[in-house]
Amino acid sequence: MHLAFDIFQGIGIAAAVGIRPFLPGLAAGALAAGDVEIRFNGTSYSFLQSSWFLLVLVAATAVLVMLERSAFAEQRRGGSGTYVLMLISLVIGGMFFAGSLARGGYAVWPGWVGGVVCAAVGIAASRPFLTRLRNRLDQSAAAVGLPVIADGSALLIGLLSVVAPPVGPIALLALLWLLLRGRQRGQQKYAGLRILR
Repeated sequence: MHLAFDIFQGIGIAAAVGIRPFLPGLAAGALAAGDVEIRFNGTSYSFLQSSWFLLVLVAATAVLVMLERSAFAEQRRGGSGTYVLMLISLVIGGMFFAGSLARGGYAVWPGWVGGVVCAAVGIAASRPFLTRLRNRLDQSAAAVGLPVIADGSALLIGLLSVVAPPVGPIALLALLWLLLRGRQRGQQKYAGLRILR
C-alpha cells in the first residue's frame, strides 16, 4: 500500500507541475519539510524539502508572475520562454515523482519516466484549455483570471495529492479527459472550416 500511495503522490504532484511549474513543487516541498504525509529525508532527493530549494521555487514563482503581468507578456507568449518553462516542468515533475519513490526505498528511474509523462499530460491538457479561456475573456480579465485559475488548480492538485494520494490519478485522468475533449473540439472546428470552403 505504501508503494501505491507513493506512486499516487508522484502522479499528482507531477501532473500539477505540468499545469504550473513552481507552486505545486513548493507546496509539496514545504509539506515535506513539515513532515506532513511526505518526506524526502534520508534520500538523495532530500534537497526537495531543503530551505534553499524552496527559496529558489519562491523566487521563480515571483519572477514568473512578474513576467506574466509585464507589458510584453503578450508578445513573448509562445516564444522560447514557453519552451523553457515546459522543460523546467518536465524536470521538476520527474524529480518529485522520483523523490516520492526514493523515500520508500524503491528504484527512482520509473519516477523520472512517470514524472515526465505526467507533467507532459498536464502541459498538453492545460495550455490549450487556458488559451481557449484567454480567447473568450477580455484582456484585463484574462490577465487577472487566468493566473488565478492555473495557479489555484495546480496548487490544489499538488496539495491534495500529498495529503490524499488517490487524488493524484484522479487528477491525471481529468487532465487526460480535458486533453481529449480539447482535441475533439479542435477537430470539429477544423471540419467545420473545411465545409465552409
